[in-house]
Amino acid sequence: MINATFREEWFSNIQKNVLAGLTTSFALVPECIAFALVAQLNPLMGLYGAFIICALTAIFGGRPGMISGAAGSMAVVIVALVARHGVQYLLATVVLSGILMALFGILRLGKLIRMVPHPVMLGFVNGLAIVIAMSQLEHFRLATPQGETWLQGTSLYVMVALVALTMAIVYVLPRLTKAVPPALVAILGVGVLSHFLHLPTRTLGDLAHIAGGLPALHWPTVPLDMATLHIIFPYAALMAMVGLLETLLTFNLTDEITETRGQPNRECIALGASNVVSGLFGGMGGCAMIGQTMINLSSGGRSRLSGVTAGVMILLFILFLSPLIERIPLAALVGVMFVVAQQTFAWGSLRVLGKVPRHDALVIVAVTVITVFTDLAMAVLCGIVIAALNFAWQHARDMRADTDDSTPGVRVYVPHGTLFFASVAHFQELFRPATDPARIILDCRHLHLADHSAIAAIEALYERYDKAGKHVRVMHLSGRSQALLQRAGVDVSVA
Repeated sequence: MINATFREEWFSNIQKNVLAGLTTSFALVPECIAFALVAQLNPLMGLYGAFIICALTAIFGGRPGMISGAAGSMAVVIVALVARHGVQYLLATVVLSGILMALFGILRLGKLIRMVPHPVMLGFVNGLAIVIAMSQLEHFRLATPQGETWLQGTSLYVMVALVALTMAIVYVLPRLTKAVPPALVAILGVGVLSHFLHLPTRTLGDLAHIAGGLPALHWPTVPLDMATLHIIFPYAALMAMVGLLETLLTFNLTDEITETRGQPNRECIALGASNVVSGLFGGMGGCAMIGQTMINLSSGGRSRLSGVTAGVMILLFILFLSPLIERIPLAALVGVMFVVAQQTFAWGSLRVLGKVPRHDALVIVAVTVITVFTDLAMAVLCGIVIAALNFAWQHARDMRADTDDSTPGVRVYVPHGTLFFASVAHFQELFRPATDPARIILDCRHLHLADHSAIAAIEALYERYDKAGKHVRVMHLSGRSQALLQRAGVDVSVA
């Protein structure tokens, strides 16, 4: 069984996975360079981080087919840190954030991602799809001494034409053949066309020069004291939170697309370890990248080999192939990312907005908007809070009680529902101590006690009837609920 699983994870359809990894590597390079520049870092730091994180998570992670690298969400977090304290503090922060990520997996908290509501997932996917598309618009701008301006004239026409040609190839080629990834054909084809026609368009080399050597082991030169920890810990904690969120949400999406189940805790540990290694070898921090993951999956990448290929190719680009890679037109990569954004967006969510409950529609829209205008962590947090509050409200409203007055001098209450913090007030309103007879029976066969608020509600109910000079007896209390009350020291009379 182990051997079969190993073969499936590594050697299933080798050709398709290698080509998928190669395609993904082309898309990784400009993204990682751009994110490094956003964080005011040397572009090689982004590429080193992409190589290390992509390769190590592919080898040791819990989700074959998913691509990780130097992500933009992580870059945004560290901008202020780099500006205030410099690169060495960043590297120390990356190491610490990796330790926190790994600890999250060691404590087996990765399974918590299964609790993220589906509307939050839809909002996350839609928001990131919009972010991916909007981020490509930067390539239609040109830096001038007067500031950034939009491309004009021939440069604009050529850029638009090449982007359109790239998208057309990606959409049309799968109808003709599925032997090679359409994105790979589009990137190489547009690159060759642009080179031989000498088209006036920007290339990857205009973004940054990527030639370099092997990453070297380098312990961050920062004081190992509490002052340093005070500086880096808030950034490290935020990086870990954002990285884990984006990784685990992309993890869920990959599970859905591939119709398989990965190991979230293993992925968290591998991601943490790879960030530690990246920080020690001068690379940026990173996490799962939804755009590149979608490229890999759509190109047929399902095994660990695709991720390893993508990571190794980035290293080869740095060491040997930079002159060739730098000739790739940015327009080809922009076109591929536009297609990725279109394919990532859950268009079906637009059709169901009017059909699903209003609170679910609100969550989808809220998470999408917040993801676009703020950040992923805030969006997911808000989405979960909205969903949780609605869940609590709905269950609180479901609390009701039947009454039975068939026995003279006795009233039987049969409450239905879950007694927890949100339903306590409604639960208390079901009872009338002032007008009820002297003997009250509380039949709990349909009542579930969930938390400490439920315990306090039962205590309060006893006190209300005791003050009225009346006696309450509890029947059919479940073993779990009985143990919950006894543990809290509540003395109840159970029939």
